[in-house]
Amino acid sequence: MGFFSFFKRPPTALNNGDDAQHERRTKPRKDPHLGTRILVIDDSPTIIAALRNMLTQQSKHIILEALEAETGIQMAINDMPDIIFLDLILPGMNGFTALRKLRQNEITREIPIIVMSGNEAAIEEFYVQRIGADDFMKKPFSRAEVYARIERLIGDDGSLQRPQKATVE
Repeated sequence: MGFFSFFKRPPTALNNGDDAQHERRTKPRKDPHLGTRILVIDDSPTIIAALRNMLTQQSKHIILEALEAETGIQMAINDMPDIIFLDLILPGMNGFTALRKLRQNEITREIPIIVMSGNEAAIEEFYVQRIGADDFMKKPFSRAEVYARIERLIGDDGSLQRPQKATVE
């Protein structure tokens, strides 16, 4: 027995004696279908670029981009994305109004929407979910958080869909 073998970790339930590096993920990640159309509405080219890089790094998704709400709404109607990332603070029409318009339109009503904001106020998160957001993500965000938000919206068939709201009787 060598000197350093004394320091070797004993087998545990986590490593089963295998000292190879283990994945941090305990279950496989569910990814949306290849070619998923993702619309990002944000006035910051940096945020758009960050999301584009995160979402196209390993998966081949189609990223649609709009720098203001009016353009984003028109793109949502014309291009029918599978999911929308919507910033709240936008020039012209703000994200709250854009969210309302997307939910009122029959064409875009069922598209899952993740609202983003750099504001730390928890009231925003509550309010946007009341008017139709499916999730809320604070800026700055990590790649893991972006994928976790998307994963919550993937249905059993692998498509992105709005979560079913529990009804109170």
